[in-house]
Amino acid sequence: MGGHHLILGEMDDFITGEALPDTHDERYRQKIARFLVLEKGYAKEDVHPRNPLTVAAGNRRGQLWVDFMVTVDDRTAMVIKYGPGSLVTRYRPTIAISRLVAPYQVPVVVVTNGESADILDGETGRLTASGFDRIPSREALLQQLARAEFLPIPLKQVEMEARIVYAFEIDGSCPCDDTACRIA
Repeated sequence: MGGHHLILGEMDDFITGEALPDTHDERYRQKIARFLVLEKGYAKEDVHPRNPLTVAAGNRRGQLWVDFMVTVDDRTAMVIKYGPGSLVTRYRPTIAISRLVAPYQVPVVVVTNGESADILDGETGRLTASGFDRIPSREALLQQLARAEFLPIPLKQVEMEARIVYAFEIDGSCPCDDTACRIA
């Protein structure tokens, strides 16, 4: 792993204990992981880092990493996508990701740059809260799940969402980025 990231050494993943390259981006991801567990009440077992997602756009395929998937009551309830810079530009591809990582609509979608965060309703894509501290706690997420329908995503919509993810995250990525790749 290298890409265009400055490697500062090696660090241990807070959730898994796995050795990872120490980069500025990874430091933010570790900050998010610690925040979820230490401040928001999630168990380490609830937080799943670095989830591979393969998407197809016609005959093109690519793979990217979903930074965090949070499960409670054996369901993926929240997706968190980290990226430096502007949050609003990440809304649509992250909503699309939330429609591909499970066989149902993931209810809560978070986009963050590690300093701020926007929380979106997975079903509507509407902004529901702003601010890193507004990421739902485990207790708040459980309350939201009581109202969530976990509706299946129609096959045609899955295809369209995959195209959106491919366009934003794979085709639109920097050629030296190592967090997304073209497969075919």
